[in-house]
Amino acid sequence: MSGWVPHYTESKVEQRYSHFKIPLKHEVKYILTDIEGTTSSISFVTETLFPYFNERIEQLKELIHLPVVKQAFEETKQLAKELDGETVKTTDEIIAKLKSWSLADKKITPLKTLQGVIWDEGYKSGALKGHVYADVAPLLEKWTKEGRKAGVFSSGSIAAQRLIFGYSEAGDLTQYFSNYFDTTTGGKREVETYRHIAISLHMNPENILFLSDITEELIAAKTAGFQTIQLVREGNTPHWDKVVSSFNEVDQLIQH
Repeated sequence: MSGWVPHYTESKVEQRYSHFKIPLKHEVKYILTDIEGTTSSISFVTETLFPYFNERIEQLKELIHLPVVKQAFEETKQLAKELDGETVKTTDEIIAKLKSWSLADKKITPLKTLQGVIWDEGYKSGALKGHVYADVAPLLEKWTKEGRKAGVFSSGSIAAQRLIFGYSEAGDLTQYFSNYFDTTTGGKREVETYRHIAISLHMNPENILFLSDITEELIAAKTAGFQTIQLVREGNTPHWDKVVSSFNEVDQLIQH
């Protein structure tokens, strides 16, 4: 792929990657997918979800009585010390730390948990609708009918994952997912995380297909024995041996 530059437009990826397709070696029984840049646009997360949280983060002060919020605040205190060498004690200090992490797009568990809390209200009120690419829902349905199972692995909390698919522009897609994994399982760029996922699914790693736009995640999954495909949507660059631009093309490789 050296020297090759894909051509993009704002609306779609013009270049299809058929000449990069290398057949999958094993039967695919389980499809594990990332969200951001894979099933859903990066811009939806960065331009809609993150600002929605940042603008409403002060509302967490009113939700401190909720066990999930209280626990996340305690975890924030601990991680602020461990990760940043900072001591945060008051609610205002905790909120400020969370906002700084959010603006820096940190993949930190209590932040992701609290984002899910705020987004929950937005989805259920109708203010938010989860973006999914048009090719996603039809293929999830097709794979389910074929007897293949599917799951989600995202840095966003499991609650947030259920929201983006449960309140998506294509309707409730949660019926197509049997499992959800987030950073409580482990880092997305760590080999052991994928080994744990395979064990929890009671499946051989080679029968699991992992879909992501991030090369480092694909490397970790492949090292753990997963089959892997990189999704190239708008804006990202192909850096993998199996590259596609839609779930339709993923299906072509599965059926090959």
